[in-house]
Amino acid sequence: MLDHKVLSRLGGILLAWGLLAAAPAQAQHTILHTEQSPFSPIIVYELAGERCMAFGTFLGAGRQTCQDVKAPRRMVFDYTRMMMSALLTQPQPERILVIGLGGGTLPRAYAELLPKARIDVVEIDPAVVKIARTFFHFQPSDRVRVHEADGRQFVQDAVRAGTRYDLVLLDAFDVDYIPSHLTTREFLAEVKTLLAPGGVLAANTFTGSTLFERESATYAEVFGPTYNLRSGNRVILAANGPLPDAAALQRNLQTWKPRLTPYGVDLERELGRYGPPPDWPRDTALLRDGVDTKTPSLQ
Repeated sequence: MLDHKVLSRLGGILLAWGLLAAAPAQAQHTILHTEQSPFSPIIVYELAGERCMAFGTFLGAGRQTCQDVKAPRRMVFDYTRMMMSALLTQPQPERILVIGLGGGTLPRAYAELLPKARIDVVEIDPAVVKIARTFFHFQPSDRVRVHEADGRQFVQDAVRAGTRYDLVLLDAFDVDYIPSHLTTREFLAEVKTLLAPGGVLAANTFTGSTLFERESATYAEVFGPTYNLRSGNRVILAANGPLPDAAALQRNLQTWKPRLTPYGVDLERELGRYGPPPDWPRDTALLRDGVDTKTPSLQ
């Protein structure tokens, strides 16, 4: 952990408990739970028919999970719908790795849609696992296994064990951004080794990150061409091998469109967001281990 993160989280604790004390006067939201985990204060609240989890404070920069209280299956965030569109690039994954649990939206949906798939979920914070189970309908099973571990260490151990995945979903955020050791060229090379031939990585990032160009250059260095979807967040789709062409994407869309509609995923809209990464200067520095340890700011 970086020292400035610790300071940020200490401030978040004070704001979180201040909000809790003020909650009765603010009828528009209801705080259901607060918890001080080893990593960040966590707040679970309901607002406008949505139940949400936030790191740091209710008034902070972002929400890690939101769920429609009356329709828990319907996805609230654009980025989760974009991440589900990874089925256009890998339509029948049998082994899936999810790094970063949040409220469990993605592993829960993939488990429902792919009843024969085996899913490993890696979450470093035990408090997040507990909250996902208690407040967001996430239930581990024989097919959906949760590993309380650092995502990078899990990937390295899996590579050494010879494990291979058809689909890897990278959705790990702390209170600031993606942990820096999950952004580097070396980490992405480890993930590529973990992918089966034709396997796909779907990575949730931000369009407004000051690392946008360096992220693009780093993914291109490891994977070559990528698909990029943007709507506030950016989802990068990369493959261990060639990405499917337009005709294959259309075929997969016809297979998956009716099955994803109950989740609020409009695959035609998501496919319309597919595009190459933006251009970046040829001298753009890659993100590297041992060099990039600072948390990026958001523009």
